[in-house]
Amino acid sequence: MRIVFTLDYRSRLPIYEQLYKNIRRMAAVGAVDQREPLPSVRALAQELGVNPNTVQKAYRMLEHDGIICSVPGKGSFLSKDLSAVSQQREIALEKLDDAIRSAADLGISKNQIVTRVENIMSGRGD
Repeated sequence: MRIVFTLDYRSRLPIYEQLYKNIRRMAAVGAVDQREPLPSVRALAQELGVNPNTVQKAYRMLEHDGIICSVPGKGSFLSKDLSAVSQQREIALEKLDDAIRSAADLGISKNQIVTRVENIMSGRGD
């Protein structure tokens, strides 16, 4: 199975963070088979045209957060226990709740909030 990563080389967000977010998102939606290894650091770096240290940094962050695990001699795989992803989702939802309450307290209308969310979700907003 071939995994497709989307990176924006013009973004202010570092490549390793974009890669981290890509893999975290794929894990969250079940887009990657847990039995299949992720691309090796070297192979992915070559495919994306980035320094292997960039990929290694993303993989280290993913492993630290419990999203992937490395098996010596076999590669990196999605963790069997993706409770880390579930926890991150809960944290993200709590932050979203806080942001919405804060925006409402500052007089931002429901329509403005919904429009902003729709723009972000469709890729039109930052």
